Amino acid sequence: MRVLVTGGAGFIGSHLTERLLAEHHRVSILDDFNNFYDPELKRRNLSAVAGHPRLQVSVGDIRDNSFVTPLFESLRPDAIVHLAARAGVRPSVMDPLLYESVNVGGTTVLLEAARRTGVRKFVFASSSSVYGLGDNVASNESVTPPRPISPYAATKIAGEHLCHVYAHLYGLQIVCLRLFTVYGPRQRPDLAIRKFTDMVLRGEPIPMYGDGSSARDYTYVDDTVDGIARALAHECAYDIYNLGNSHPVSLREMIDRIAANAGREAVLEQLPPQSGDAWITHADISKARRDLGYSPRISFEEGIRRFVAWYRSSGAIAATASVP
Repeated sequence: MRVLVTGGAGFIGSHLTERLLAEHHRVSILDDFNNFYDPELKRRNLSAVAGHPRLQVSVGDIRDNSFVTPLFESLRPDAIVHLAARAGVRPSVMDPLLYESVNVGGTTVLLEAARRTGVRKFVFASSSSVYGLGDNVASNESVTPPRPISPYAATKIAGEHLCHVYAHLYGLQIVCLRLFTVYGPRQRPDLAIRKFTDMVLRGEPIPMYGDGSSARDYTYVDDTVDGIARALAHECAYDIYNLGNSHPVSLREMIDRIAANAGREAVLEQLPPQSGDAWITHADISKARRDLGYSPRISFEEGIRRFVAWYRSSGAIAATASVP
């Protein structure tokens, strides 16, 4: 199968690319290598597959229809995995127009190019942030109504709706995946687990927003990639699935687990909660288990052990994102 992965040089995209190549697919990456964080880190993400005979990398902006459509016509992919996006709740609060332009406008350009060139399958990476504030009940795709509280989350809901339109009107087979806080080797440097690991190892104070009781459904990247691969193989007209671990972990427990694996004491700087952040994310993954055979294997304890070991052995150096 010929698969085009947008954002394929990023954290999740690079892991997915390795998985698809190992399964003997032909993979094309479309990435703009923007400066949200150091583009050199993205190039390093692809070092393990650089020069692979079944891999092609194209550099371009998903918003640029004059670039995207000819690329699709040249590649003629069988399937698209659309991971490229402006990411992050807090940065989206600072620049909603950029997030709308990339995440909504760019997704529309890709869907239209897919329609015009006869792409059969489109997998869209949505986000758990669409569920909003959250409570102690696991979020269910069919029952829990999306109530986004950040521009980023709103753009992801808009992307899901656009996908539904293209499935309904033009017959694209589309799966939307609501990803729950993915972590693991190569995680973006602005995300909490990587940032806090670096701070613990350096002995720097960790900013803890709120009292530490907020919680996230952390999902190890290998499990997320397995879910994406299963979605690619899933036959349906249109559907939405949660990909999470279904075991929320509090902010304080996350920090403590990192410190324990690093063999250091965490120094905390307590700060007020930030607007746009959900208090808890918790995935009901029963639908993905039933339809996709999705079954996460990596516990949070094991995942953090692997991450800290990778961070130390790889000589990873924290890079500061160009947005707050």
